[in-house]
Amino acid sequence: MKIVFAGTPAFAASALEHLHGAGFEIALVMTQPDRPAGRGMQLQASAVKQFAQAHGLPVAQPRGLRLDGRYAEDAAAAQARLAALRADAMVVAAYGLILPQWVLDLPRLGCFNIHASLLPRWRGAAPIHRAIEAGDALTGNTIMQMDAGLDTGDMLLTEPVPIAPDDSTGSLHDKLAARGGPLVCEVLRQAERGALQPQRQPAEGVTYAAKIDKAEAAIDWSQDAVQIARRVRAFDPFPGASTALDGTAIKIWSAEALEGHAADAGAAPGTVLAAGADGVFVRCGQGVLRASVLQRAGGKRLPADGFLRGHPLPAGSLLA
Repeated sequence: MKIVFAGTPAFAASALEHLHGAGFEIALVMTQPDRPAGRGMQLQASAVKQFAQAHGLPVAQPRGLRLDGRYAEDAAAAQARLAALRADAMVVAAYGLILPQWVLDLPRLGCFNIHASLLPRWRGAAPIHRAIEAGDALTGNTIMQMDAGLDTGDMLLTEPVPIAPDDSTGSLHDKLAARGGPLVCEVLRQAERGALQPQRQPAEGVTYAAKIDKAEAAIDWSQDAVQIARRVRAFDPFPGASTALDGTAIKIWSAEALEGHAADAGAAPGTVLAAGADGVFVRCGQGVLRASVLQRAGGKRLPADGFLRGHPLPAGSLLA
């Protein structure tokens, strides 16, 4: 089969690696334009582009795909190139551009999307983050036949993946990324032999996973400890759950909710109840959060004892 692949971050690169290793002909790799990154803000290629270049795969980086949009010239060039390829299928994973109808109509077998949730739950941009934040016990990958809607196409194959109690977005991302490639390969093989059995998404249970905003990182200590602990895991590695003491920013990277603490009676939410080698205990709206990995602005992630050696948090301190 002749495949066009469209994707950008590490999640997509893992799928591309599997497709390449499985022997599919990758006729073109489409990915987002290089972006400034790092302290020096140097242009950096996406994870997908880096893999494609390392393996001699042709790359296209249109800034847009709408023929009547701001980047109509890029879109027209992409249209001509894709039409000339006469691809059998297109595989899409976290590409970052909406595919207009002309793209969806070009491949003989259509466009297949690897989506990191069990649709229709968590349609949208941040399904892994939102599943952890909501306290879901189960997620997975869905291979979907793409249509013009937002993750509304027919489901072709799904694979459930349990969410462990200590999973962060980073760890769950890696689990799902490793399984997305094999799953889409199976769908492509089914498509080639005419064996696909599309299932319409149910109308019930639809939820939307809005893009993560940096403003969400600030911890609201009036929330209950369980909810805060979920957000700590959901926002690791980005944007990191944050709080502050006397104007100094502190990120919390690992935490768990406790039912109570001997010193919590009457303390205001955000009050440090105790701090030591076993963690920093903070009063929440309900319950207590034990933070075990912390980071001061400009510093490194450290276990609680290492953090406290350089940045004491005395009992009674109020985090905001």
